[in-house]
Order: sequence, then structure tokens, then C-alpha cells
Amino acid sequence: MTTRFDSMLDYHPAPRNGPEKDVLLGVLDENRFLMLWKLEGLTDEQAGRSTVESATTLLGLVKHLAYVEMWWFHEVVGGLSPEYPWSEDDPDADWRIEPGDSIESISRLYADAVATSDSILADVDLADTRVVRDEDRSIRWVVAHMIEETARHAGHADIVRELIDGITGYVPE
Repeated sequence: MTTRFDSMLDYHPAPRNGPEKDVLLGVLDENRFLMLWKLEGLTDEQAGRSTVESATTLLGLVKHLAYVEMWWFHEVVGGLSPEYPWSEDDPDADWRIEPGDSIESISRLYADAVATSDSILADVDLADTRVVRDEDRSIRWVVAHMIEETARHAGHADIVRELIDGITGYVPE
């Protein structure tokens, strides 16, 4: 599947004006971009290295966000049934880097998840609702939650990247 992330990466700032959906999805896209950008120039070993006590890694952050995209957008909004790595016995499996995981494979997992999310979101009204854990939630809330989730982890990625090689920055020059 070819996605807009295949160029690894063309940066486009979120629109400052326009329809609500365009602005919200633009902000989400900007943060998605930042996650993949934080991997740029690293080796698989560096991207999989934990620099903090929690064992958080850049690859683990991106892998986790791929599955969060699948849960909220594919399953909750789109009604699909993705496969997840976690279980009751292993609820944090989506954070763990497994043998064979690489920058390329995890970036592809994320890019494919985002492409499917975008195709689902293209055809929905933000005011529509879905039942999540016995509670109605608007798709607008789901998008806002995913902006918050992705931005939070982009902040984590900033710190982890700085601890790996000293590189800092919010957007590419």
C-alpha cells in the first residue's frame, strides 16, 4: 500500500483556518509526521534503545501509536477488527520491540494504520457518535483524543531522541 508517508517525510503545517475537520486532521497529521521524523537518521539499535527507566523507546512509541490508531479509528469509528499484540496477560505488548522490528517495519505499520484511518475519517461526520465502553462519544472527541495522545507521545519522543544523540527540534529546518 502506498501512503503519503512513503517519502519519509514531507512536512506540511496544519491549516490555521478552514473547515473544522480539515484543521483537526491537519493538527493530527502534523503530530503523526513528528513521530516518524524523530526516527530519521537513527539506526535500528538507536531507535530501539531505552534511555529512561520505563524502557520507553522511539520505536515503541511509534508502534504503540500505530495500534492506538487501529483501536480508535479502525475499530471504534470504522467497525473493523484489527489484530492487536496485547492480551490480558501482556497488556503492554504494543510498546515492546520484538526481534525483526525495525525503523522500516514499524514506520510501515504506522503509515499503513494512518492511511486506513484517513480513509475511514474521510467519510464520517465529526458529530456522529460511536459507543465506547457503554458511553456515546462523538467522532470529534475521538479525533481530539488522538491529537492529544499523539502530541503527548511526540513530546516523549523529543526527550528520548535528545537523550540518544542530542538532536532536538519541533519541526525540520
